[in-house]
Amino acid sequence: MDKQDLWILDGGMGRELSRRGAPFCQPDWSSLALIEAPQTVTAVHQAYVDSGARVIITNSYALVPFHIGAERFAAEGETLAALAGKLARDVADEQEHSVLVAGSLPPLFGSYRADLFNAEKVSELATPLIRAMAPNVDLWLAETMSLIAEPLAIKALLPQDDKPFWVAFTLEDETTAGEPKLRSGELVADAIEAMLTVNVDAILFNCCQPEVIEAALKVASDRLDELGRNDIRLGAYANAFPPQTKEATANEGLDEIRSDLGPLDYLTLAERWRAAGASLIGGCCGIGPEHIEALTQRLR
Repeated sequence: MDKQDLWILDGGMGRELSRRGAPFCQPDWSSLALIEAPQTVTAVHQAYVDSGARVIITNSYALVPFHIGAERFAAEGETLAALAGKLARDVADEQEHSVLVAGSLPPLFGSYRADLFNAEKVSELATPLIRAMAPNVDLWLAETMSLIAEPLAIKALLPQDDKPFWVAFTLEDETTAGEPKLRSGELVADAIEAMLTVNVDAILFNCCQPEVIEAALKVASDRLDELGRNDIRLGAYANAFPPQTKEATANEGLDEIRSDLGPLDYLTLAERWRAAGASLIGGCCGIGPEHIEALTQRLR
């Protein structure tokens, strides 16, 4: 299939669960609904499919000790990940048209915290998630990656199942005239080259300001062209948070949602991503079904 064939992804899970009245608090984030109200997780998946999403992402982002604590992770992490995979799979299988399930492999040591990465503990945290979700996912998505080393380490743990491997990097939110960077300070161009060494199928940018994504897509597209790798898909799914500082930590509290990113505002930015080469477009934190519907109606 042509890599420019547009696929619409889903939007954010946590804020949509909260909006629907599901149990939701820090530090548990979206995992609390998985534990106490899994039917709400199903409803959110269905809402995104109804809005036009062709890919839904498992609600496994918060199933790491950073969110649920080391004790609960050890006791229930794998079981909860299996449930997250099954809930998404059940929704996908009920549709008359094809819907793919992406297995979310989150930043294992905390969102935006490249400084906390610990290579020696990657297997301990990632392996239970991978093992639990493997039966129910169509592709693997290492998302909100702040540094190059983490998706490389995750890829080494994936089963030899021939399922596509997508990596979504989160970018520095500050808009500058310099080259776009990951939150680690590493250059996007270097991240692109590194991902080619592990046969990545798609490279995306997510959970950052939508305004910084276009420049990253252009760098990625140019670098892939230079390397003769036009088979790699590019994509984007931004959040609706105000800019996050380098000192920000994901569990300090709930971030405000920008008032200037309604569905049509987000669509305007997404059209620029599409022009820059993105063929996988959705939303992250604070981007809901109404945004995905706008993308579906205007982009596809």
